[in-house]
Amino acid sequence: MKKSFKLLMILSAVTCGLLFNEAQAAGIAYVDIPKVVNSSSQLKTLQKSHQAELKELFAFVDKARKDVAKVEDTKKKQELEEKYGKQLVDKKNKIDEAYSKKLKSVEDDISKVIEQKAKELGYDMVLSKSVVLYGTTDITDDIIKVVK
Repeated sequence: MKKSFKLLMILSAVTCGLLFNEAQAAGIAYVDIPKVVNSSSQLKTLQKSHQAELKELFAFVDKARKDVAKVEDTKKKQELEEKYGKQLVDKKNKIDEAYSKKLKSVEDDISKVIEQKAKELGYDMVLSKSVVLYGTTDITDDIIKVVK
């Protein structure tokens, strides 16, 4: 029993080693996507822009609250609240939609950089680090140099 277990372990180790060598020969690498994204100058610019837009939105909310507080007539106050509520939802949706489009563009640009760099380095396949348990080559730092 012990001999067969040892033999099984040895065969497993050899097989894993062969698979690792095949992966290297096949040109497989991996990238730590979150690390690349967090290093992206495009993303940092987008985040700053988004924060500025949210500040403007908060200023709008403060102004709306002050305007509503000034009104004493209940019916007019309710109408004004509804008006500002609709404007707030419209502004928020517009900001969210624009941010999503720009974020998708950043993601697409990063994907293109990964593809170009992988081809330049001679890799046939690049996987996300999150799906790689062991082996292959990490090209994360090569990608970060490009996206910074």
